[in-house]
Amino acid sequence: MSVSSDLNRQIDQLTRCEILKEIEVKALCAKAHEILIEEENIQRIDFPVIICVDTHGQFFDLKELFKVGSGDAREKNYLFLGDFVGRCYNSVETFLLLLALKVRYPDRMVLIRGNHKCRQITQVYGFYDECLRKYGTAAVWRYCTDIFDYLSLSAITDGMIFCVHAGLSPSIQYLDQIRCIDRKQEIKLGVVCHPVSLAIYVVSQFNRTNDVHMICQAHQLVMEGFKWHFNERPHHREVAVYH
Repeated sequence: MSVSSDLNRQIDQLTRCEILKEIEVKALCAKAHEILIEEENIQRIDFPVIICVDTHGQFFDLKELFKVGSGDAREKNYLFLGDFVGRCYNSVETFLLLLALKVRYPDRMVLIRGNHKCRQITQVYGFYDECLRKYGTAAVWRYCTDIFDYLSLSAITDGMIFCVHAGLSPSIQYLDQIRCIDRKQEIKLGVVCHPVSLAIYVVSQFNRTNDVHMICQAHQLVMEGFKWHFNERPHHREVAVYH
């Protein structure tokens, strides 16, 4: 069986909310590692793109999202802004489906890291326990958390919209500073995980300095699903796409 046909089978299986065998998870993560290790801290993705946030193991919401988007990564470009696991009951299926789609369609699927993508947080919010319950060991949890270390930190769509999980760090003024970070490690408080409440002058200065039109962030919650901050003048805009 070819690699692509095997991946297609796994994607179909995961789409039915059926877990893979542990040995298959290990192999999938190994393939994903080969792709992710070559990606930059700021990953580029072309328009048109569907930007999605904080799935948190909500598998059936993910399926609905693909339905609303008129297709998954086989047909569309997708950018997921982190926090794929934790809090809900199907984190394993959710993350492995996204990872399988990433391996099968690496140029169409961009996954970036959120604050829940570390070993400590995943033990608090249920992902570790879910892996133990479904596999009987912590091996799958280790495979997945090792992959978290290699996820990109942010993305830019067509050079216009800077996309990040939780906002701007006070330590970062230039995109080149993000490009220089050694991301392949457990998240620590600081540049990689230090979101701040974005004031208009912070957004305006960052956007002008880095020649981007707006910032798109995830991480928080509003009932409308997304929220525009500030105004719609170029270089002053931020949109929060909430879960």
